[in-house]
This record gives sequence, C-alpha cells and structure tokens, in this order.
Amino acid sequence: MKTIPYFSEASRTVRSTLPGEAGLPVVGYSLDFLTKPVAMGLSLYRKYGPVYWINAFGMTFLQMQGPDANQFVFRNQGDIFSSSQGWDFYIGKFFKRGIMLLDFDEHRHHRGIMQAAFKKQVLMQYLERMNPAIEKGIGRWRESKKFPVLKKIKQLTLDMATEVFMGEELGPEADKVNQAFVDCVRAGTSLVRFSVPGGRWKKGLKGRKVLEAFFRSRLAVKRANPGDDLFSRLCLAEDENGRRFSDDDVINHMIFLMMAAHDTSTITLCSIFYQLAKHPEWQERVREEALSLGKRDISHEDLAKLETMGLVMKEALRLLAPVHGIPRKTVKDCEFKGHHIPAGTFITLSPMITHHMPEWWESPEKFDPERFSEARNEHKKHLYQYVPFGGGAHMCIGLHFAEMQVKAILHHVVQRYRWSVADDYVMPVDFTSLPVPGDGLPVKLECM
Repeated sequence: MKTIPYFSEASRTVRSTLPGEAGLPVVGYSLDFLTKPVAMGLSLYRKYGPVYWINAFGMTFLQMQGPDANQFVFRNQGDIFSSSQGWDFYIGKFFKRGIMLLDFDEHRHHRGIMQAAFKKQVLMQYLERMNPAIEKGIGRWRESKKFPVLKKIKQLTLDMATEVFMGEELGPEADKVNQAFVDCVRAGTSLVRFSVPGGRWKKGLKGRKVLEAFFRSRLAVKRANPGDDLFSRLCLAEDENGRRFSDDDVINHMIFLMMAAHDTSTITLCSIFYQLAKHPEWQERVREEALSLGKRDISHEDLAKLETMGLVMKEALRLLAPVHGIPRKTVKDCEFKGHHIPAGTFITLSPMITHHMPEWWESPEKFDPERFSEARNEHKKHLYQYVPFGGGAHMCIGLHFAEMQVKAILHHVVQRYRWSVADDYVMPVDFTSLPVPGDGLPVKLECM
C-alpha cells in the first residue's frame, strides 16, 4: 500500500504552523495509539490544547480533542471533512463502501434508502426475533470460575446478527465467518500495510474475500424470496425515484452492518459485564429492575422502563467507547480556534478522550451511572460532550438497534446468572483494533 503523507504539502504545513511533536523515530506515536490512546491523548491535550499534530502509522495526523472539536467536525458545515478518505486508510480495503465510508450526496442517498430498515416498526420485529435467539444462546452457558465473557458474548451477538439481519442460523460456517470479521477489523491498524505471510493485513484481505463470497452466495435467493430481515430489506429498498441498491451495494452494506451490529454491541456488553462485576450493588439494581417487569422476554415498550439499565449502559459507553478513534480528512481549507487547517489534512477525533476530560466530567475515571440521571445530567453541559455513537450526518445509523440489543441481552442474562471478579482485578484493554478485553474478561459465573 503506497503512502507518502509525511511528505505531502498539507503535512508540511501542519507541522510548520501548528503545535505538536513527531514522537519516536519512524513509528512516531503508533505504539501509544495501540496501547494507551487515552493516556497519550490527554497528556498531549494538556500540553498543546485541543489542536496538535503527531506522527503515527507513517502519517502526520492532526488530533482535534474536546466537545468543540467534535461539534466542528461532526456538523461538517460546508462538507469540509471526508469520512470516506479518513476511514479508507484504515479499513477501506476490508469494509469498502460501507455506509460509514461514503460521503456527502452519495452518503445521504444510501442512508436515506437504509433508514427504512431501522424504523420503530421494523425494530419491533427485530426484537421479536432477538428474544428467542438470546434465550437459546445464553441457555448454553454453564457455571464457571473463568467464564470467557468476550468469546461468549461475541458468539451470541454474531448469532443474533445473522438471525435478525439475515433470517438464518450460521451453523458450521459460524467460526469461519466470525474469524473473517475479526481479521478484517484487526487489519485496519496494521503497522505493516501489505501482504506479508501471516501478517494482519494479509489475513484481513483474505477475510474480506470470505465475507464477499458468503453474502454473494445468498443474494439471488434473498432477492427471489425476501423475508423481514435486514438483508431482504436492503435487496428491496428503494428511494423516492425507485432506485435500488446494486448487488455490490447490498454486499458492501451487509458486511459493514454485520460487523458494526455485533462488534460494537460486544464491546459495550463486555464493558457492562466488567463494571457490574466490579460493582455488584449496581448489578443487583439492574437485576431487580429486570425482574420487576415480570416477564422473560421484553417488548419494545419495555425498553424505556429499564432506566437503571440505561444509566449503566451510558456510563459503560462513556468509559469504553466502542470506536475510540474517528478519522476524517479535510477536502477544503478551514479554520478552527484560530488555527488554519489545510485541505488534505488527516484528522482524528477521540470520543474516549473527550469522555475522560476532568473539565467536563466529575471524577471521570469513576464508574458513576448516576451522572446521567435527570437530577445531574452531567453529560448535557455541551451537546458534543458525550459522543459514543459519533454525531452529525454520520451518527451511527443503528444506535437505536444497538441500545435495544444490549438491553434485551442484559435483561435475559441478569434473570439467569450472577457474575463476579476478584476485588483486585482490573480488566486490560486491547486497543489493537476496536477496544476489547485483553484477557477475554474471565468472570465467575453462577446460575440464579
């Protein structure tokens, strides 16, 4: 993969006119990105302010931190920032032309067609399919002193994604498809970005081929015999002029949405499991609330009643945002807080860094779900202070689906199981791609 951004005109301008530093020779801040991105970002933010440059992954990046920067970039007035050109460097080879990798009018067109698949009536149908899938999935769990939360939750959410989004069970293909998704996601932050045998980049390219073949093999049948799943809806969806997605469009969107639907929910649930294991009093509050509904399966109307669960989920997302870095690239010159930013500049925002800024959050490292309560509303000091799902035109299209999925799973789990960790246990986070428990999050799982 050919990259020369260190030597581009935009990079030279950024390095000569804006604050920042190169980091280590050759690798710059690449290793910090992969091991301690929040600590690194907060340290440089305190040193340079909300706008500064660093070198990483063979490129010069402009880091833009804090709620004002989030607002400026996410609102994107005048179509200054390209999401496609930002993400393409990382995942363009593996999730090409997914909804997050489209820009401006084309993005608006595709999103307009897809929006129908996430309306309330459709979400209600998805939830009806989720409940039995969850019960079946967690019914296979067994008591264990080292229950691997990451492995089991990822398996569950992938099974649910195929059931809800595709209308089928994967069966023996599950492991192969799951590994393909893992390889595609992990390839995005490869330091060696060409096909070295055994390397993450080569595995990602192979994974992409597996996923393309998987969805293409089902496309003709799905178009001929559609159901009420997302795959069918994308095959049939059309805009106001009657235009439909091509076969390649459907495949690209399904690969991206399937990844987003199970990976981000897996990360959120792992964060919730960890925090509820460390804070058993909150686990008990969530359980009592779930039991108070008096039913195993929840309906769409029940989601709003799970207020305690909602507070816990928001706090877990604040502490560990599923997408901890969001890239963009400027396609026009712009000004921010007195700084001139030239076209061609790579930008990185970080929800997690904003979520850990002490000037915006009281004791930001503390697990404190009550900060989101109506009595405190700590997250409402600034409209772009809390951004786990991004913002603006590219705000996650499936955010309501994600909330529904997480609550439905947690509702079932707390009624059947308790879980705990040792008092001195601290979950390591692997930031190699999306942030996941570095040790798989082993917990002591007990039946109720």
